[in-house]
Amino acid sequence: MVSVKGGVGKTSVTLGLAGAARAEGLSTVVLDVDPQGNATLALDAGEIKVTANDVLADGYRGKLRDALVASGWGDGLRVLASEPALERRNHPVDGGGGEHLLRLALSGLTDADLVLIDCPPSMAHLTTNALAASDVAVVVTEPTMFAVTGAQQALAAVDVVRQGFNLRLRPAGIVVNRYRSRSAEHRYRLDELSDAYRGLVFDPVLPERSAIMQAQGACLPVQRWPSPGAREVSRIFVRYLHDTIAAARSAAGSSLGKAAR
Repeated sequence: MVSVKGGVGKTSVTLGLAGAARAEGLSTVVLDVDPQGNATLALDAGEIKVTANDVLADGYRGKLRDALVASGWGDGLRVLASEPALERRNHPVDGGGGEHLLRLALSGLTDADLVLIDCPPSMAHLTTNALAASDVAVVVTEPTMFAVTGAQQALAAVDVVRQGFNLRLRPAGIVVNRYRSRSAEHRYRLDELSDAYRGLVFDPVLPERSAIMQAQGACLPVQRWPSPGAREVSRIFVRYLHDTIAAARSAAGSSLGKAAR
């Protein structure tokens, strides 16, 4: 999941897709390359001995497979944990190189149907690594005055990585998060986004529902939260999952791809 601005719900979308994939019986891996580690926390990762920081330090084939731990959400979902020290890899002191470290580590992973990558809210080195290892990118934004600009910057970054490091990379779409249908501003910004990026905005949009944060606080998938709002967004995440997988199939030309972001 990609965004240029923090707090737009990028991790929430990652978790929603992970929960939807698990509910459909897909063997799923979440790579948390955001130094904040919110996905690691919400997924209730098991005993952590190796983190994304270690994987990117070594970057050898098979390293990632050995670093994965079970999620507390149940069977079929594994996690590459984050840690704050990962931040130093977002702006390497040598100024460049190493864009394919995560891709190399992923190449040893053969037993996952779906890989989701939760990126930091920036377009620096960690996001470049994630996009270089991915088939598709999901852009997450909110219906605010900065939505179009943020989406434009994220899509431009995806195109830069595609041209420089990963020719198969494509945008899967744009998730408009925390939408309130009664807000005239939100309706205006959604129309603006839809006009600017016709065909890329996921439909339906993701409404603002307290169940999402409540489920995360309990370290549970929203699909298991007992409320009408949770059931509503769970159905939407299934749509997003299917759309993302379809985009990944098209990009990779395979039965399933790595959905990143």
